[in-house]
Amino acid sequence: MSFDVDKTVKAIKDMRIRGALDIAIASADTLYGVVNSEARDTNELLSMLRDAGEKLKSARPTAISLPNSVNYIIYVAERNKDLALDEFREKLSAEIKNFINEQKNAIDKIAEIGSRLVDDNDRILTHCQSDTVINLLRRVNEEGKEIDVICTETRPRYQGRISARLLAKYKIPVTLIVDSAAFLAMKELNVDKVIVGADTIYANGDLINKIGTSQIALFAKELDIDFIVASESIKFSPESVIGSKVVIEERPAREVIRSHIEGVEVFNPAFDITHAEYIDMIITEFGVIPPQAVYSIVREKFGWKLR
Repeated sequence: MSFDVDKTVKAIKDMRIRGALDIAIASADTLYGVVNSEARDTNELLSMLRDAGEKLKSARPTAISLPNSVNYIIYVAERNKDLALDEFREKLSAEIKNFINEQKNAIDKIAEIGSRLVDDNDRILTHCQSDTVINLLRRVNEEGKEIDVICTETRPRYQGRISARLLAKYKIPVTLIVDSAAFLAMKELNVDKVIVGADTIYANGDLINKIGTSQIALFAKELDIDFIVASESIKFSPESVIGSKVVIEERPAREVIRSHIEGVEVFNPAFDITHAEYIDMIITEFGVIPPQAVYSIVREKFGWKLR
């Protein structure tokens, strides 16, 4: 278990830990380490947890799974702050382990549910790299359905190449395309479904995901292709119920060009927003829902936060 908070923060910022679910688990894992580090009493340990939580939340402003995981653990800690130190450690350690297991189980449940939506001989397009989507497609393949997948490169960091390598490793036929070929590929290669992951989903069903997702959703709507999101509920934003919005992270210019070009500015947002009207369904660990149903799950699952 990791408890070097600064090391985890740097790994998240540098995208060595990436993907909303992996970020959530890494943050919880780091706080587990803090819980079991040196402290004189419960109050000191609670203060250490709060400080570590704030550092972790600063690492990636757009992936809501990070603050959701941190805020939940701090909530549990605050609720048990009257316990003696050893009892506090034991209680919080068990809660964090259970939280991490829930997140890991969620990705498998989504694969089980989502595999039923994929038909034999489907051609699927995906964007960026999502462990949730890869796990779903792997499940489909293991069930004996013949599918093939089109991956966008997902510039400028080329996460789509990671998806392509993983799918090839699992013996799933895969084609890699440049991002700007998405519309032509969807039209000419007869894509049946688009399946993407999520970094954040607002209570109104709007999706924040890797830059380029929104234009693919527009293409899917134009071509009458189902646009499907696979997302654990940890990626739902409770703050959005009261109008709070996440910050769209802008990445360094060096990801786009290797050296500065005199007179040229670079705009490099890492994410964009796909409005709920372009999303046909969202696969969660609780089942398949329309984007309009996100609000109900947020109210139920994040009631502790909304209070």
